[in-house]
Amino acid sequence: MKAGIVGLPNVGKSTLFNSLSNAKAQSANFPFCTIEPNIGVVNVPDPRLERLAEIVNPERVIPATVEIVDIAGLVKGASKGEGLGNQFLGNIRETDAIIHVLRCFEDDNVVHVDGSVDPIRDKETIDIELQLKDLETAEKKLDKVKRAAKTGQKEAQKEAEILQKIITWLEQGKSVRSLEVDDEDRVNFIKPLQFITDKPVMYVCNVNENDAVNGNTMVEKIKNVSRDENALVLTLAVGIEADIAELESYEERQMFLEDIGLEEPGVSKLIRLAYNLLNQQTYFTAGEKEVRAWTVRKGSTAPEAAGVIHTDFQKGFIRAEVISFSDYDKYASESKIREAGKLRIEGKDYIVKDGDVMNFRFNV
Repeated sequence: MKAGIVGLPNVGKSTLFNSLSNAKAQSANFPFCTIEPNIGVVNVPDPRLERLAEIVNPERVIPATVEIVDIAGLVKGASKGEGLGNQFLGNIRETDAIIHVLRCFEDDNVVHVDGSVDPIRDKETIDIELQLKDLETAEKKLDKVKRAAKTGQKEAQKEAEILQKIITWLEQGKSVRSLEVDDEDRVNFIKPLQFITDKPVMYVCNVNENDAVNGNTMVEKIKNVSRDENALVLTLAVGIEADIAELESYEERQMFLEDIGLEEPGVSKLIRLAYNLLNQQTYFTAGEKEVRAWTVRKGSTAPEAAGVIHTDFQKGFIRAEVISFSDYDKYASESKIREAGKLRIEGKDYIVKDGDVMNFRFNV
């Protein structure tokens, strides 16, 4: 699963990417510094994994990960190919969620592609380009579907109706993700077309150090205009996050955070939010060899979760032995958990819960 970082040129995307991952993307004070997308695999911070490792004392600990893609800056006219627009839009289409960075700070030393700081305008610039690209996709598909609809095919007629609804919505300057459609219609007619504006989005408001804790009026404006999208909004001082990422020791980072009034690096919160944005959750396996966090989609069954480890586990699934993390934390030993009757045996229909510690029985 991939989350793509997007935004206008020079708003802090590559600096944020560098803070998130060990990769060092080039960042500089001019537009189009990034052309090819940089990709980083980022560990998902999870105190539960640390606690399990403390209890079990395994040979190794493996966290869950999220793939983050740093996509070059979009500009006005991208949907028509301006500023390498087609390539950039293609890169966004390949991601599963969007992290949209908006500049919410004033600094005469950092140039803005439009000459002034206005995050609402910047958001609209990107939104319009993405909507125009989706409009092109919907119109092309509708032309094909209309031919089948004219022959009386009910499925095609339904699809044409949905596509026309999408086109009208996009023409009003609204994104597909905010369009109210039946779940079945969304799955059948919208998801296959991979509309860019249907992807879940998080707006990262890049502020200066003084606004890192409480944000500012620009951040509040973004929160107000994005309410109808079911979007996440996160306030982040990207420059400060880059400084924190450069510090060698945990103690140094904590002292730095305390000085500016933060409990944890903002990028840790961003990674967890991105994980949720991708509709992912974590279950754990815990043994002497390793304690590991596994990633599954929310709503996955026990056999599907087993299949994440190996397809044979899913094919030959018999049962799952499940312990909730809270019980593992409380009793601090598997033998005591069993004695307390807190180990559950679950079958094929069990829906995995976030934080479950699981052991699978299978036969192939």
